Amino acid sequence: MASIFITGSTDGLGLMAAQLLSRQGHAVALHARNDARASDARAALPANIGVAVGDLASIAQTRDVATQVNAMGTFDAVIHNAGVGYYGRRREETEDGLSDVFAVNVVAPYLLTALITPPRRLVYLSSGMHHSGDTTLSDPQWTRRPWQGSQAYSESKFYVTTLALAVARNWPEALSNAVDPGWVPTKMGGSSATDDLQLAPVTQAWLAASDDLHVRVSGQYFHHQQARTPHPATQSPEVQDRLLDYCAELTGTELLSAAAPTD
Repeated sequence: MASIFITGSTDGLGLMAAQLLSRQGHAVALHARNDARASDARAALPANIGVAVGDLASIAQTRDVATQVNAMGTFDAVIHNAGVGYYGRRREETEDGLSDVFAVNVVAPYLLTALITPPRRLVYLSSGMHHSGDTTLSDPQWTRRPWQGSQAYSESKFYVTTLALAVARNWPEALSNAVDPGWVPTKMGGSSATDDLQLAPVTQAWLAASDDLHVRVSGQYFHHQQARTPHPATQSPEVQDRLLDYCAELTGTELLSAAAPTD
């Protein structure tokens, strides 16, 4: 039995992955943005082993989420599932002066990775849209460009894929991978999405807890349990380091090279 913490797990793919892992006999801890959503999460998965509460748009609250998770113990895996989409969204600025898309989709998984006791496995939710992401990190907060929600989302998924591969490079004893769950009809994906919703949580759950030899890999990008080729720039140490340095500057916390527990 593995213990897994999943961000953004009150509904959508996060909750579906949590329920799937729980049915498989694993111990699952959840995350909710606020107390009301935490109550919803507990009702949806009564077998949970804990619920961390905090808004990942806030650096301070994200730090507190990490503290709550560490208080629960050391986890075998963390699934960085939480994210915000772009449909109908204008640029919203967080209390830290960041674009909320970048704050939730990039800064939060970076900071949680840096602060949570390193697990054996890390899984980051990406998207096929990451192939359209900007590789230069020239205006990640969209302060100089006219806002384009779909492009901001694509860039955030490029960055989180880059983060997953950077973690794999810096923590060689951990298994760190990115997952494209497909375009599925969740609240984020919208009703016109065409991919299979039932398949959407399978790969991240598989990477987090399976004993399958095919999951004993790191620095990969998966879609429906098959390795795919990510944007080539996500594999560049220079691009990875640029992103890590930028996130460290924003948060005041470095992602140190550190040995994670062996699997």
